[in-house]
Amino acid sequence: MNSSRFFTLKEARIGNNCPECYSNDSLELTLKQKLIETKFYKAITDETVSQLSCLNCEVQIFPIRWTDDIERVVDYHNRGLKRKPKSTKLKPIAWALISLSVLVLIAIILFATGVFSK
Repeated sequence: MNSSRFFTLKEARIGNNCPECYSNDSLELTLKQKLIETKFYKAITDETVSQLSCLNCEVQIFPIRWTDDIERVVDYHNRGLKRKPKSTKLKPIAWALISLSVLVLIAIILFATGVFSK
């Protein structure tokens, strides 16, 4: 059940020309941050991605097609981006396993030191 997905941090319309259809004011920049979710925890990572799409010709523009002007605008938006801090949150099943492990460890130590005997 390991799943990783990206959640949107910021969407912005940029005024550059589209490299495909050459229209102005139709480029939309989306900045996303990675979220990992498993059975035991949910974690936000430092990894971010940028997606650029044209709303006029409905094409996603990959970084290889970005012009120098587009790259500067994307860098500008990345610098001003407020990322979520890197974090990990344990789910209840993880807390239950940790608690059970601690209790078993305490029981083993108490039996080994002779506090409890048969």
